[in-house]
Amino acid sequence: MTRAKKLKKAIRSRAAKTGESYTSARRQVLEAKRRRAIAPPPAAPRAAAPRVPARSRSVTSDTAVRAKTGHGFAHWFAVLDDFGARTKGHTASARHLREDHGVPSWHCQMITVEYERLHGLRARNQSCDGDFQVTVSRTVPGTVEQVAVLINDRRRRARWLRAADPQLARAVEAAFTGPQARRVTLKTPRYAHLRFPSDGATVEIFINAKPGGKATVAAAHTKLAGADAVERQRALWRAALDELRSQLAG
Repeated sequence: MTRAKKLKKAIRSRAAKTGESYTSARRQVLEAKRRRAIAPPPAAPRAAAPRVPARSRSVTSDTAVRAKTGHGFAHWFAVLDDFGARTKGHTASARHLREDHGVPSWHCQMITVEYERLHGLRARNQSCDGDFQVTVSRTVPGTVEQVAVLINDRRRRARWLRAADPQLARAVEAAFTGPQARRVTLKTPRYAHLRFPSDGATVEIFINAKPGGKATVAAAHTKLAGADAVERQRALWRAALDELRSQLAG
């Protein structure tokens, strides 16, 4: 169909719809065609920002990152891309965010970890050294001192550990009775800490005060061999801390 035939068809179609005369319809069709010819071209669609998978945002939300750093994950991931973070490594990348972009220390580490997870450079629960780690926590009734006293006391500790996994119970007990015996150390009235080795791995127990006469007990098991060990220790420490909570409630 020639242009003239297309134009006539468009004019007749408009005249039939609007009831205008052929001349009026022709004027309107030509005016619309003129406006289209001088209109600016549509803007090219913007490239989609890199998406952070929901799993990768387990540490903190995009909103929280934006509140603390002024930008969300997508912005900082683009900064790390430009820096060449995939080849320059964790330490250099986190330093770049801190020193060159003013990102607070904790957030520059967390953002770099999330970037590495997103790009398959780090598995879930894997540290920058390549080993694995898991942390389990429970809120328990009692002050920091009361929790520390229960764990330090041999008889009360035995009652706590009697339902725990035997291997975990032996590792905890060895920390208090071995050649380098340890105790839960009350650093301040609001914080206590214990660190001990466990079959080539390391366990740290942190006790922090909470309002209302409560405390948070966190067991961090680090230097694990792999993801299977992470899930095993997660389950064991959940059961152990649940029993600790029951002992304190009783």
